[in-house]
Amino acid sequence: MLAFPFAIQVGVTLFAPILYGYGRLIQGDFAPDFWFAVALDATFGVILGGVILTLGWLFRKIAANVDETRTRAVSSYAKAAASDASEQERMAVAALMHDSVLAALIAAERAVTPREGILAAAMAREALTRLANTEQDAHEGSDEPRDAETIADDIEAAATELGETLSVHRRVNALARPVPGRVARALALAAAQAVANALQHAGGEGLVAELAADDDGIRIEVRDAGGGFDLGAVPADRLGIRASIIARVAAVGGSADIDSGDWGTLVRLIWQEGAA
Repeated sequence: MLAFPFAIQVGVTLFAPILYGYGRLIQGDFAPDFWFAVALDATFGVILGGVILTLGWLFRKIAANVDETRTRAVSSYAKAAASDASEQERMAVAALMHDSVLAALIAAERAVTPREGILAAAMAREALTRLANTEQDAHEGSDEPRDAETIADDIEAAATELGETLSVHRRVNALARPVPGRVARALALAAAQAVANALQHAGGEGLVAELAADDDGIRIEVRDAGGGFDLGAVPADRLGIRASIIARVAAVGGSADIDSGDWGTLVRLIWQEGAA
């Protein structure tokens, strides 16, 4: 009876015992001695059928609730994943716009010395290259594992493109393991933005970059000896720190700490194993 719709199940539950009792009475030629025993059997059949019917309905209801809950959970997860992907894409586009377009325009507008002109030209070339490769490189590079040495090389290469010769001080432990490509790319770009900020706002005074890596993760520090600034006073539409450094590193499970004062500015980027 469980194979039929609920209304038919109820009908079968009631009709089958009655039909059984009627058949027994026919066998006994409707003798009065059979009536009580047959009534007991038919009543027991109705009760047993009702119990089975109730259990079947209950189990189906539970299964339906489980399926519905699972469907809602999957839908909620899908929406959260889509929202996270959109946010990651928004941050990537914001960082790209600042790194490759706004920074180049600002540098070009403020360029008055040959050194500043070289910096602006290098930033413009980077802008054109990254904008041309946006669709091919939407996630900013391959996710193939990369070691700490290549991250330091990328930072030095970025500084060279900005017209600055920078040697990254490296302390790489023999136990240091390669990191995912997206992590390496995010750390290198964030450090490159810190270098660009130091060149643009502090004139590269006292610029130093350090990279330390061990089996626990990677730490990068970029320091300058400029006049410093108040992070809380930076306008919300200035994306050089918020999008290109802090949000970019946070997107891969790392953290960015910026300390600035009259002595200069320190940008510290940290990523630990298992964070991404």
